[in-house]
Amino acid sequence: MARVLFYEKPGCINNTRQKQLLATAGHEVIARDLLTEAWTAERLARFFDGLPVSEWFNRAAPRVISGDVRPETFTAEAALRCMLEEPLLIRRPLIESDGRRMAGFDLVRVHAWFGLAAPTVETDLETCPRNDPAHAAGGSCP
Repeated sequence: MARVLFYEKPGCINNTRQKQLLATAGHEVIARDLLTEAWTAERLARFFDGLPVSEWFNRAAPRVISGDVRPETFTAEAALRCMLEEPLLIRRPLIESDGRRMAGFDLVRVHAWFGLAAPTVETDLETCPRNDPAHAAGGSCP
């Protein structure tokens, strides 16, 4: 089984469910706080390889929801600079194992990479299940 570094926002409901899927499949999940990690632009960029810049962003981040940050308008350099200043903007989780990296938790891609113990009925484990604006402004999910 794999040793998986899992960069999350502690307390996020989806990150908790995602970690559980990996652990149930027998993988060793090492959780790290995405918001306090000492990121560099080069290190962070490795997680986004092959993704359009607009998909690097956490769509549930308050500044994205409010329209203050519009992911479609960013260059790679500007996006990384903004994310280093405000890590809540980073799409999560960031996953690293055996030299490979990935941003987000696309169930099909995760299963192809790691294998999961059992199929899940849920296909969207990235969208925040909390629709309450209070959570988007600093609750346990954005």
